[in-house]
Amino acid sequence: MSRVCTVCGKGQTTGNNVSHSKRRTRRTFKANVQKVSYVNEGKVVTGYVCTRCLKTVERA
Repeated sequence: MSRVCTVCGKGQTTGNNVSHSKRRTRRTFKANVQKVSYVNEGKVVTGYVCTRCLKTVERA
């Protein structure tokens, strides 16, 4: 499953793990996407939608 929102295109981003001694190692932040059915231009579509878009998208 590719964690990319089909509505807004939000995907994973990168940052740093910072330990107590301030050493930095790379890490990824994955988008919180859920598989839902929603209405897009009058048609019912199934896809992965991030939780922010779930509030605004019309559910089927």
